[in-house]
Amino acid sequence: MAYQGKKLINDPNAVVTEFIEGLVETYPGLQYLDGFPQIKVVLRADVSPSQFDKVAVISGGGAGHEPAHAGFVGPGMLTAAVSGEVFASPPVDSILAAIRAVTGPKGCLLIVKNYTGDRLNFGLAAEQAKSEGYKVEMVIVGDDCALPPPRGIAGRRGLAGTILVHKVAGAAADAGLTLTEVAGEAKQAAELVGTMGVALSVCTLPGLVTSDRLDADKMEIGLGIHGEPGLAVVDLQPVDVVVAHVLKQILSPDTGYVPITRGSNVVLMVNGLGATPMMELMIATRKAVPELQLEHGVAVDRVYTGSFMTSLDMAGFSITLMKSDPLILDRLDAPTKAPYWPVAVEGNRPPAKIPIPVPVPQSYSSTTDETLSQPQELTKLGYTLEAAIEAAANEVIALRDDLNEWDAKAGDGDCGTTMYRGASAVLEDMKKRYPMNDAAETVNEIGATIRRVMGGTSGILYDILCKAAYANLKGHSEPTAQEWANALEASLAAVSKYGGARAGYRTMLDALVPACTTLKERLDAGDDAVTAFILSSEAAMAGAESTKNMQAQAGRSSYIAPENLVSIPDPGAMAAAAWYRAAALAVASKLKS
Repeated sequence: MAYQGKKLINDPNAVVTEFIEGLVETYPGLQYLDGFPQIKVVLRADVSPSQFDKVAVISGGGAGHEPAHAGFVGPGMLTAAVSGEVFASPPVDSILAAIRAVTGPKGCLLIVKNYTGDRLNFGLAAEQAKSEGYKVEMVIVGDDCALPPPRGIAGRRGLAGTILVHKVAGAAADAGLTLTEVAGEAKQAAELVGTMGVALSVCTLPGLVTSDRLDADKMEIGLGIHGEPGLAVVDLQPVDVVVAHVLKQILSPDTGYVPITRGSNVVLMVNGLGATPMMELMIATRKAVPELQLEHGVAVDRVYTGSFMTSLDMAGFSITLMKSDPLILDRLDAPTKAPYWPVAVEGNRPPAKIPIPVPVPQSYSSTTDETLSQPQELTKLGYTLEAAIEAAANEVIALRDDLNEWDAKAGDGDCGTTMYRGASAVLEDMKKRYPMNDAAETVNEIGATIRRVMGGTSGILYDILCKAAYANLKGHSEPTAQEWANALEASLAAVSKYGGARAGYRTMLDALVPACTTLKERLDAGDDAVTAFILSSEAAMAGAESTKNMQAQAGRSSYIAPENLVSIPDPGAMAAAAWYRAAALAVASKLKS
């Protein structure tokens, strides 16, 4: 179902001019021509056409692809960028204004993406400029590798590979080459580059509704950068599978779109389409490099990862390959002050990883693997501990989605995933290395497992909980119920000391403190250990439920307005109550059987 897209804008008809105003306020090396709203041109602030002694390099197209093209204006790259409205080619008068504003005696090169409107408008502007006495050359970039040949008169679409052509041409111009030489290098670069895109969502134009063309479990292969449908809609796949498919398509000998074969050297660009987190782009890059090296036999000379040519707020990415040689690399490595060209990429690639120079401690406890393992014969204590740990871990695993749902409303949405990771590792390590007949060492090992895999605040707090319990239990080979209660009390005191929270702060302590209090009270009253444990687990559940009415004073939920937390339990407290309750029931079942 289509819905109105959310945008941080004012007037949908003013987004391009307001973007340009913000851009030049941010980067003092940029200016724009005073011709809004018809003329939308960004240019270098240091260029005067009468005194500019180098070839001007101009590009542009419809808006909506930011940072392209204006973000690549600067010494060593573009001299000016011309923008149309969103996804609309700039008019001839705008292109002419850019040519007149920056072109000196050495002439200008127009770099144009292969779309009919861009070709026609830039072409007519070039002819008009020539009639006015300007030296003008034009290079068309069509790097799309998704659609099979032939493409009729339309040809291949211009995509993110255009950015690499910008850089090659800009560096050549900055080196003082003639217009013919700069155009020749740009044309050669355009013939060496290929791109293919993948989208997880369609883009939303300012002021319009979001299309429902792409279902939540689908992805689109081979799309353009204007929201137009791609080559195919397929089921959502892991990114490694997607990257392998895209690279195979770009390098397909059947299409022959790029002259890249085994033994070639390449430049790789992984380009976000507007709404793709850097994390996901880097995951794609991490697959693309070895895939190119091992599966396709090509050497990767440079890697550029980021958002260079987007499609508004589209989720997805494109991969660009350019065949490289020493001259191409020199041009890509040449200095530029274009604000959105990536820095720290130039130079030869060292090995991606190196050995750790000094030994680091095991993430497990100080006891070595040789001396620590699950005993072959379990005692009554061992069987009871095993049942309690297994039940507690499985309860946490089962609660993952609920914990994430609560945490999405009260925190960062990952409590269930974090706890699931810890619980799964506990189950795995329990089978291999927990000395179940030794309560103290087993608790210590649980802490070591959690420290190794959970991370974050929850991980360190549970590690502290286990370490403090271990210190209290050490020396008691088979702890009594009272000794277990004392260990729990010491653990909670340590968590409160280092974490800063107390009961009533809307944390896991709101489950465990009532549990500990009830456990000690019932034991002191003469209840048997199982009964006291069960009653304390009920107190833990009641304490966790009570967090629905608490104002958070610790953790990420303390940043959330109290009214937004009403009726939502603290996920950390619910997790603690759940595993505590499961352990109590398992112990009761084991000891009564």
